[in-house]
Amino acid sequence: MAAEAAKDKKAENIVVMDMRKVSSVADYFVVASGNSTTQVKAIAEAIEKKLDETGAGSYRKEGFNNLLWVLIDTGDVITHIFSKDTRDFYDLERLWGDAPKKYIE
Repeated sequence: MAAEAAKDKKAENIVVMDMRKVSSVADYFVVASGNSTTQVKAIAEAIEKKLDETGAGSYRKEGFNNLLWVLIDTGDVITHIFSKDTRDFYDLERLWGDAPKKYIE
């Protein structure tokens, strides 16, 4: 659901990482990039709207103050929306290289 909402807002390089065998932090990470802070905000707000519409329950969010890395945590799924430079710097896909990945086009 988060990946589809990100895709609808033209997020780039959307990846769903299956974290179940590599971490107890969450079952899945969704990672996406925006081309600007405006797009990062639009992507994050679209995901929040989808969560609210579907009654997915409560969630926590961080990063709306600088919009370089917005994190939306629903417990089982943690969505990371990055600016391109911030994503390159933290490189979560490499950090969690053992996690199976599905690329969303």
